[in-house]
Amino acid sequence: MCRNIRPLYNFDPPATEEEIHAAALQYVRKITGFQKPSKINEEAFNRAIDEVAYATKKLLESLETNAEPRNREAEAEKARARSAKRFAANN
Repeated sequence: MCRNIRPLYNFDPPATEEEIHAAALQYVRKITGFQKPSKINEEAFNRAIDEVAYATKKLLESLETNAEPRNREAEAEKARARSAKRFAANN
């Protein structure tokens, strides 16, 4: 599950609200062990997602770097190459 949480910092264009929310959802799922919470836990689960997303957005806004922003397509291609190499070794 954690492999779905991608770095969000220092990209051009910056991370979207949807990307931040998706990362928060994956984080909360991981630490709770719930893919989908029961009705009784749904409110707390959703509140946690919102709070993690808010904290993530504030963190990303406050970070500073002198490095050039990373290109999303170039990073995605590197990830595909790593995945192909990793899974080719298993066959």
